[in-house]
Amino acid sequence: MSTVLAIALLVAGIVLVVGGAELFFEALLAGASRLRVSAFALAAVVSGFELENLAAGIAANAKGLPGAAAGTFLGGTTFLALGVAGLGGLLAPIRADLPRSVLAWLAASPVPLLALAADGELSRLDGGLLVAWFAVALTGMARAGRSLLVAEDTAHDPRRWLLRLFAGLGVLTGGGVLLGDGLRRVVNDLGVSQTLLGNTAIAAAVEAEEVGRVAIPAKRGRGDVAIANVAGTIVHFTAFNAGVIALVRPLPLDSASLHLHLPVSVGATLLLCAALLFGHGIGRRSGAAFVALYAAYVATAIAIG
Repeated sequence: MSTVLAIALLVAGIVLVVGGAELFFEALLAGASRLRVSAFALAAVVSGFELENLAAGIAANAKGLPGAAAGTFLGGTTFLALGVAGLGGLLAPIRADLPRSVLAWLAASPVPLLALAADGELSRLDGGLLVAWFAVALTGMARAGRSLLVAEDTAHDPRRWLLRLFAGLGVLTGGGVLLGDGLRRVVNDLGVSQTLLGNTAIAAAVEAEEVGRVAIPAKRGRGDVAIANVAGTIVHFTAFNAGVIALVRPLPLDSASLHLHLPVSVGATLLLCAALLFGHGIGRRSGAAFVALYAAYVATAIAIG
């Protein structure tokens, strides 16, 4: 019975995610039209404010589960860069010819986290520095993406765009919760460590709706918006979320977080940048390779516990 319920939750979650992604995408284009900015810039700024991910990290750290807390942004970043981008490319090839300055900001976004975490802990001072870096990096990425303004960004009905945007986010979040609950029910009895759970199951469950945010714009021929959702969220995770969690309570990093999940999240981000720079997007072949790499990462994380 529990298996049937888990499958039902997964199916219901998928339906909500697809519907929410459609609504979010249409509202995003309407908002870009109203504000006279590129849809890329707006998506990069808006998409990463995921309170459920931040709340999960803060709560896990407060409950003495720092490995799970770190997993929300480390495993979350890896899932975005490899899992979400790869699945998105498989579902609908992503064509995106982005300015090199956008890719430079994306590549640089996790570097301060890598440096500050080298001593095995993110202190409150480190948290403050990461939040400050977040403001710099996100502003830089949004400004670099202003040149991606296209006619479609000013051709949509701007009325009530903000209401529709929040409605889309709400439906996406609800679908993500159902997907996450179904996934957690599936892995509930595996007896894995809190660090492994945080970097794999929890990270994937909380970010499951991102696949819809990527696949729908790509299917509509807006690969720039698809990548903006991933890129903006990575900046949020590696700077804002990590910083706020450490500001609330200093975050110690165990060996697995420090020597596997952190470097892999940075490497995954750089690999995504390389694919976008040299491949001008993510097709089905590169999408399959990304998914295979993510599967290898999960297998390695399971092997080391």
